[in-house]
Amino acid sequence: MASPALNSSDERAVNRFVLLYALAWAGGVIAYTPFLTVLLPMKVAGLAGQDAGLAWLAWLAFVGAVGASAGGIVFGWLSDLTRTRRGWICGGLVCSSLLLLLMGRVGSLAGLIGLIIGWQLSLNMMLGPLSAMAADIIPDRSKGLLGGLQAFAPGCGALAGVIVTRPELGGGELRLELVAGMVVVCVLPLLLMKAPVLAAEEAVADPSEPMHTRQGRAARMWFARLFVQVAEATLFAYMFFWLSGLDASLGDHQIARLFSYVMVISAPLALVAGHWSDRQDRPIAPLRLSAGISALGLVAMAFAENATAAMVAYGLFGVASAVFLALHSAQTLRILPRPHRRGRDLGLFNLANTAPSLIMPWLAMVLVPKHGFAPLFIFLAGLAAAAIWLLAPNAITKQD
Repeated sequence: MASPALNSSDERAVNRFVLLYALAWAGGVIAYTPFLTVLLPMKVAGLAGQDAGLAWLAWLAFVGAVGASAGGIVFGWLSDLTRTRRGWICGGLVCSSLLLLLMGRVGSLAGLIGLIIGWQLSLNMMLGPLSAMAADIIPDRSKGLLGGLQAFAPGCGALAGVIVTRPELGGGELRLELVAGMVVVCVLPLLLMKAPVLAAEEAVADPSEPMHTRQGRAARMWFARLFVQVAEATLFAYMFFWLSGLDASLGDHQIARLFSYVMVISAPLALVAGHWSDRQDRPIAPLRLSAGISALGLVAMAFAENATAAMVAYGLFGVASAVFLALHSAQTLRILPRPHRRGRDLGLFNLANTAPSLIMPWLAMVLVPKHGFAPLFIFLAGLAAAAIWLLAPNAITKQD
């Protein structure tokens, strides 16, 4: 059933909240993207050297993923129990920013591991309750718009990485300070804004619906995201090896440019698709379509015989999967089974984002050495196609 119409004043209040929420979410992405992709590897290389640094970076990624997964669940649940989100978000913002600044001063790898665990926990003290705040406040009629706006967050994270790595900034401490400052500027406006009350009342699940029905929908949404996320994570990790195998003349710059094209195209496309889904009250239709296009792109990649065809096929997959993941994050908010445990449940949902890092290397090790990349892409296409089945009409919402 569609959300009831709001008057013009309430509509403007909701739209302002959605915009500030999307800005805060971009701040969350800025908090970890430049650090994990550039600044942390630089720090590790400085402490351990190039060769040993690779092993240390792998361990840091592992313990960081564990900390992020645990932090999202624990702090989301605590924000449920205390019935407040803003205090936890503010506490996470302060703690994660302070720990980020300490990263530049640590002088040992053991100390860096301790800081990474603490930083991931405090970062998810902010992100876990922040996710639940959207479920609490933003009405279903605006969740497509929210998903479309969230699609710009990865681009903001990448742009932040470009800014903080400019040579004139000098040492790592100044760069970390700049990242922390960007995060505060993005998140603080949301914390200072009063939430629209009518939207909060509107976003309550139907209590008459059987729990097993709600849990079944949530499970379908979780596995659909997991399947597409596994495909996306695998391609992100092994894209360079696949393309360079087709054409050894391709360099880092050309592949990085392809990633940037995908990012530039997918964000406005997700915004348009999300706005359409709100207007038509069909929240799941864009997810099914983008999952289907992702599967087609993967099949095309499996049969690509030259670099040009491969890059076009990847572009098709990359854009479609990015749209899927952005819109899925927002539409998940409408099917959470327990309104009073949204924070905890979203923490559990976040495992669909962290689990692929554990699954993806084994897939590649089993399939690629003996059979090449084509069987891997066909398998991933099957996962994307399974997501279409999981999101079948009427399986998630009655109106779609």
